Amino acid sequence: MVVQQHRSGGGARAVCALAVVGVMAATAGCSGGGGGGDRAMADERGGTDSLDAVHRAAAVLAGTVSGTGTVTGAGARSVATSAEVRTSVETAAGGTRVTIRGRGTYDFRNQVGRLEVVLPEDAAGEDEHRPITELLAPGALYMMNRGAGVPADKWVRIDTTTLEDGNLVTGGVTDPMAAAELLRGARQVTYVGRTELAGVAVRHYRGISDIGRAAREASPKSRGALAAAAKGFRTDTVPFDAYLDEQGRLRKVRHRFSFANEGPAVEVVSTTLLYGFGVPVSVRLPDDRDIYTGKIRQR
Repeated sequence: MVVQQHRSGGGARAVCALAVVGVMAATAGCSGGGGGGDRAMADERGGTDSLDAVHRAAAVLAGTVSGTGTVTGAGARSVATSAEVRTSVETAAGGTRVTIRGRGTYDFRNQVGRLEVVLPEDAAGEDEHRPITELLAPGALYMMNRGAGVPADKWVRIDTTTLEDGNLVTGGVTDPMAAAELLRGARQVTYVGRTELAGVAVRHYRGISDIGRAAREASPKSRGALAAAAKGFRTDTVPFDAYLDEQGRLRKVRHRFSFANEGPAVEVVSTTLLYGFGVPVSVRLPDDRDIYTGKIRQR
C-alpha cells in the first residue's frame, strides 16, 4: 500500500491516495475521532492511571521502562523485547471491503522487523500474487515482490519520514512500533474492563490519540515518521482500542483512520496483535545493489 497525500491550495485539506499494489485508490481529507482532556479513569492496579498505562506501552515493549513505569537499568537486556506479530488493515469504501494481512516478527528495542503481507485474491489485478516481504526499520520500509514492474529479485525502499501518513498504513500493515508509539499521544482514555486474549488476561482501554503529541513524545527512532504524519493529517486524532497484559505489554491495538472528500468515505481499521514474546528476530537490510531505482508502473 502506498499512501500519497498532498495539500491543495491554501487550505488545510489533505488529499490521500491509497493504493495497495493496485488494490484501490481513494482521495480524502483525513479525520479521526473527537478530543478530550487528560483525565482518565483509574484502573484496578492500586490506582494506577489508565492514561499512564497506555502512555507507557511503547516503552514497556522496548524494555526501557517496566509495566509500573520504573526505568530499567542494566538488567533491561534480559527483558523480552521481541514478539511475533499479526496485522490486518481493512479498508472500506463504497460498500467494498478489502483486507490485507501480515505476519512476522518484530524487535522493539532495535525497531526492526520482517513481515509477509498477503493481498486479497485478485487485489493486484492478477489471478495470484506472491506475498510481499516487508522489512521494517527506523525511517525506512523495504518491500520485495512489490509488483508494478519491479523485478522479482529487487527491493523497493521507501523513506517513511517523507510519507505523510508516517507509515501508519503505507505498507498494508501498521509498523508495530508506530502502532505502539501512537499511544503516547493518548489524551482521552477510559478503562473498559478485564478480558482474555488468546488465553492471556488483559485490560482493555479505549481512547483518542493525538498524532502530534505522539510525535513529540516518541522515541528518537520513531519521531521522524510520526512527525511527518502529524503534518500530513488535517485532523490529528485517531480513536483506538488497546489491550495490555499484567506486565503492561501491549498485546493488541486497533486504530481507526477515516479518509473522506467529495467521494465515498474510506474507513481504514488497522489491527496489530503481539504474542510469542522473546522470539528471535533476524533482519538483514538489503545492500544498495539489491534496491530497485527504476520507475514503478502506476496502475
